[in-house]
Amino acid sequence: MKFIIAPAKKMVVAQDDFPVQSQPQFRDQAAALLKRMQQLSQAEMQALWQTSDRLTQAAYQQLQTSDVTHQQSPAIFSYVGIQYQYMAPDLLDDAGLAYIQQHLRILSGLYGILQPFDGIVPYRLEMQTRLAMPPYRHLYDFWGERLYQALAAIPGPIINLASDEYAKTIRPYLQPDDTFIDVRFAHLVNGKLKTRATYAKIARGEMVRYAAMHQVSTVAELTEFDSPTYRFDPGRSTGTELVFVAK
Repeated sequence: MKFIIAPAKKMVVAQDDFPVQSQPQFRDQAAALLKRMQQLSQAEMQALWQTSDRLTQAAYQQLQTSDVTHQQSPAIFSYVGIQYQYMAPDLLDDAGLAYIQQHLRILSGLYGILQPFDGIVPYRLEMQTRLAMPPYRHLYDFWGERLYQALAAIPGPIINLASDEYAKTIRPYLQPDDTFIDVRFAHLVNGKLKTRATYAKIARGEMVRYAAMHQVSTVAELTEFDSPTYRFDPGRSTGTELVFVAK
């Protein structure tokens, strides 16, 4: 079993508590992407990032001094979005940390795909950013099927906890014998299921934490996840989608 999640925009250098255990599989490709961005002007990067003047200035200054080999910290502690806060990896025991290193993969515009304890540096590059890397038109072209192939090397079903932006790096390359299961966290509004982004991000982090704490190894075990907000709904679920509905 392997879980895929999206990265977070907000990042920190987190070198105090947990050491880097591994290097990104596609670190050379990340370095090439970083070099490409460093060659662009601040105005060109602002157009790609679609950020305010203030955010652009800070991000561009950071970009100019970035190096994928220096000041690394583990990926799982470098991202500090809502999903990662509720995953709370710093509170997992050794068995839980070993579990996420084996079963969790973070999809990334810059690094492609990451193990939780891969050493990374702060960056700003979403997968949907239309950064051209000739002859590739954008990042989806650049990464191609490499991320799927890296994921396919891990046995078991793929549990998709990523946003559509990042799941698109995997879906086109799925093979007939792959098991790809979407997990949906939704609220019932006027008889229809609606996803509320913040609550869904919280639940995704909580699900990863639950899986690590309980050493989940089957899809059936995953359906027993019972968050403060959501409960598994077998009637709305299928063989390719697990639906959790707000209580």
